[in-house]
Amino acid sequence: MKTSRRQAPQVNAGSMADIAFLLLIFFLVTAMIPDDNGIRRKLPPPCPPNTICNENYVKERNILEVRVNSKDALLVENSIISIEELKQIAKDFLDNNGDGSCSYCDGLMLVTSSDNPKAAVISLTNDKMTSYNFYIKVQDELTKAYFELRSVYAKSLFNKSADELSKNELNEVRAAYPFMLSEAGIKH
Repeated sequence: MKTSRRQAPQVNAGSMADIAFLLLIFFLVTAMIPDDNGIRRKLPPPCPPNTICNENYVKERNILEVRVNSKDALLVENSIISIEELKQIAKDFLDNNGDGSCSYCDGLMLVTSSDNPKAAVISLTNDKMTSYNFYIKVQDELTKAYFELRSVYAKSLFNKSADELSKNELNEVRAAYPFMLSEAGIKH
């Protein structure tokens, strides 16, 4: 008796690598890449060589000092505060009408706060060992302070929310409360 052994058909695997490569390319091209977290800020232009670029002197009264140490502790104007207090302190500082020149400010005209929002600068100083998450929280609270002041101003001036403003109206609101933040690292 004769037994016949049938051999299983072989699959040509030569094009498998090509198919895998095409699938990889397809998934790389069609995959959604999430936006990076971080801060979008426009930096000032660099100072040209042989030029003095500190002609914009700011009175000490118009600077709110915010310091963050390596243990993520927050020091504002030499007082330790919690992150939850930062937004209100910033709003009170920015919306002050210390020199009486701000017709739209709701501030109390305190001598311990800024002259007006256009003169106010927030100086943020952080240690190089400050955690990134806490640094972002501080930035968020400062941004919220500006956003809330701008929203109230937009509502009172244009009777619109900040999302409904035209480009010219938005520029006017931003000019009333310019975002002036000076950042530096703590020097050891």
